[in-house]
Amino acid sequence: MSNVSIVEVLLIFELILLVAAGFFFSFWRKTADRLFLAFACAFVLFALNQGLAAWLTVVNEPTSLIYVLRVLGFIIILGAIVDKNARPGR
Repeated sequence: MSNVSIVEVLLIFELILLVAAGFFFSFWRKTADRLFLAFACAFVLFALNQGLAAWLTVVNEPTSLIYVLRVLGFIIILGAIVDKNARPGR
């Protein structure tokens, strides 16, 4: 068995989320499409959520205030999708 702790797994997942945010930010710089910027911001919030959960060793995340970061990230994504579909000349 490996000696990898749950905190290490969460931190690796956090780094993956930050890499995804970097890709979305790069796509936004190339295309100037707000949808990519929204995804980049949401993934940064998801990474912050994971990092704080690992650092504070949150046991029951849905009852924690850290969970608000994840909800905010999904609201940003949902708003960006609605904005993208509502704009003329997509």
